[in-house]
Amino acid sequence: MHSHHIELNGRSFHYLEWGHAGRPVLLFLHGFPEYAGAWAELAGRLAPQFHCIAPDQRGYGQSWAPPQVSAYRSSELVGDMTALIAHLGGGPVTVIGHDWGSAVAYGLAMFQPHLVDRLIVMNGVHPGPFQRAMAAGGAQTLASQYMHTLKRDGAEDRLSAQDYGHLLSVFSAKMDMSWLTGDKLAAYKTEWARPGRLRGMLNWYRASPLKLGAPGQPIKAPAYPTDKFQVPMPHLLIWGMQDTALLPEATQGLESWCPDLTRVQVPDADHWLAHQQPGTVAEIIRTWLDTRT
Repeated sequence: MHSHHIELNGRSFHYLEWGHAGRPVLLFLHGFPEYAGAWAELAGRLAPQFHCIAPDQRGYGQSWAPPQVSAYRSSELVGDMTALIAHLGGGPVTVIGHDWGSAVAYGLAMFQPHLVDRLIVMNGVHPGPFQRAMAAGGAQTLASQYMHTLKRDGAEDRLSAQDYGHLLSVFSAKMDMSWLTGDKLAAYKTEWARPGRLRGMLNWYRASPLKLGAPGQPIKAPAYPTDKFQVPMPHLLIWGMQDTALLPEATQGLESWCPDLTRVQVPDADHWLAHQQPGTVAEIIRTWLDTRT
């Protein structure tokens, strides 16, 4: 593994690298509240065949973390990764996203399709079916209520209290966090403690245009037309079925936006499937990519 500090559009960014240049690029995009190192176990397994790149996204880790909420609009986040792909020599590349990283991965696929040859998402959501599920007032609406807490003013202070105990409680709600202990937990806390990083991380939620209703109270929400938000390239969706934050209904009808979609379920994993079963996930990815070369 190699660590790199670079400038993208005049701002400082950090990324980790596994494997060797010249092999097909896999661009790994982490979510909340992770960082580039979250991909180590999975990328390490894929590095013999691929050139694996995992950035700290804006607001995270050792990358630029502006304080303004407006700096975390989707167009800005996608622009960062567009610049990173150019830095790597240009696309197309295979993009792999998890959680919020999937939002950027879908953004690249929808609005910069010439940069993405294949899209892989792990327990992440396209804005179309996700917005529909969050507005419906049903199970996903209930499961997403924690977002209100993360958007509040001062959430940074509350989450960092008691040695990040409150953040860990959000991170692990009803899910298996046995993988986050010892040196790995210490490494996460080091990244969270960097100045301005918690604010940057939470600003992803604050800047989101998605609308969340109340349980049992459907709301009118923005539409995401299938023609405008189309994912034209081959797309693999890997889903840990025990996820309690993102439910299967958040992907219902995804084929309307993603006509070349392959779904693979991992029954005994949850939202953190890449940590819980990195070997299984790596084999799923490797097998699918072999059929798409």
